[in-house]
Amino acid sequence: MLEFITLPDALPPVAPYSHAVKAGDFLFVTGQLPEDPDSGEVLKLDIEAQTRQVMENLKRVLTHAGTKFENIVMVRIFVTDFRYYEIVNQIYASYFDQTRLPSRTTVGITALAGYGDVEIDLIVYCGV
Repeated sequence: MLEFITLPDALPPVAPYSHAVKAGDFLFVTGQLPEDPDSGEVLKLDIEAQTRQVMENLKRVLTHAGTKFENIVMVRIFVTDFRYYEIVNQIYASYFDQTRLPSRTTVGITALAGYGDVEIDLIVYCGV
C-alpha cells in the first residue's frame, strides 16, 4: 500500500511530486532545497544557511510523517561545488546521533532546480 504525503501547511510543490511517499515500512522523502516554507522561494544565502534550511525542511517532512532522523537509512546529498563539502558535512552531522549514522552518497552536480547549492533526499525505515 502506498501513502502519498503532502504537507498541509506547505506551499504546493512546484513540480509534479509528493513531499514523501510511504511504501510499506519505508518512507521516501523528496529532495529538499533551501526553500523558505512560508514563501516557497529558494533562499540565496551562504552554504551554511542553505544547509540548515534543507535540514529543517527535511525535519518538517519527517515530523509530519511521524518519524525522525534516527530512522533514516539512506541519504543522498547533491552539492553544486565540492568546496562546500566540509560545511555541509558539519551541519548535516549535527542532526544525527554519531553512533547511528545512515548510509550516504554525496554527488557533485552543476545545477539544482530552484538554483540552490544543496539538496538532500532520504529513505527512512518506519517499521521500528
